[in-house]
Amino acid sequence: MGATGAIQYLTKPHQYAQVYARGSAHYSDLVVLRATPSGLPFTRCGFSVGKKVGKAVVRNKVKRRLREIARLTPIKSGWDIVLIARPGAAAASYADLDRATADLLGRARLLDGQGSPGTP
Repeated sequence: MGATGAIQYLTKPHQYAQVYARGSAHYSDLVVLRATPSGLPFTRCGFSVGKKVGKAVVRNKVKRRLREIARLTPIKSGWDIVLIARPGAAAASYADLDRATADLLGRARLLDGQGSPGTP
């Protein structure tokens, strides 16, 4: 992700709370993206998969897929991002989750190579 190519993670509850409180949100049927500028030279990602998605095995599978998608997607540096799985993500294929996530990142203008967020 970003210029370094190494993925960083949000690990503390206050980091998630900061993204939820200050971040902008973009929605799809499978995933919700929340993002806020962090001012850091890298991007950090967090993942939230609630019990409405399914039992532990299903939630872990969805989280693994989202982590891999974030790892392989070129995301701009300097952002804190939380990907929140919706219940439909349990039945979705990897390709469906990848398309939904890429669409959300594109709408948020967070894909590397796009203009800055908020600019046409």
